[in-house]
Amino acid sequence: MHMDGPITGISPQAPAFVATGLCKIYKTGETEVHALRGVDLSIPSGEILVLLGPSGSGKSTLLNIIGGLDRPSSGSLLFGETELTQLDDADLTRFRRAQVGFIFQFYNLLPSLTAEENVRLVTDIAEHPMDPAKALALVGLAERSDHYPAQLSGGEQQRVAVARAIAKQPGVLLCDEPTGALDSGTGIHVLKTLAQANRELGTTVVIITHNAGIAAMAHRVIRFLDGRIARIEVNDQPADPSDIRW
Repeated sequence: MHMDGPITGISPQAPAFVATGLCKIYKTGETEVHALRGVDLSIPSGEILVLLGPSGSGKSTLLNIIGGLDRPSSGSLLFGETELTQLDDADLTRFRRAQVGFIFQFYNLLPSLTAEENVRLVTDIAEHPMDPAKALALVGLAERSDHYPAQLSGGEQQRVAVARAIAKQPGVLLCDEPTGALDSGTGIHVLKTLAQANRELGTTVVIITHNAGIAAMAHRVIRFLDGRIARIEVNDQPADPSDIRW
């Protein structure tokens, strides 16, 4: 299905995503791996969600489907009023470019480009980009914009990656183990940056982590087990990242 009009964002009152009966089966020869087994989930707009669960429980599969990097075997996924599962590849790419910022465990910065140039890679193709200098200022790196990745600490490199993700002003930030390669003090700086993007830009933030302590900063915690949602916990008073210990 091809969409002629723009893939629009969502109103603050509407859920960011609604998943219904999402299943994902990977086939390797005669073997079938059921990565998702009928996931029903509503992700509220403007919240921080943390996805917890053991390896192989379905967290990354769900994140990849939400981000338009993969397709479910069955079920539906709505972003606002757009049914992502019905889009063709070109429109799914447009959705990713316009609405999704990705942050991974490893920073994926180009070593030959400065911090600002790494951010500009995204703003040059985004529909409504933020100025790269503003994005770096938001993550506390205004004075490091002309430094190359090798001149930055691991935490600073990850904050450049966060700046790059938020610079296109996406509706949702998808973070897969964003502090996995960092010590706790440095990781807390990165978590503060994600909370700031949620608070000041209204961005919906979804964080996969093996670190249960990070759940304290979430509005909602989704616990996965064997491809299913085992439990959803609502936190009415999310903690400030500076109070998190691990």
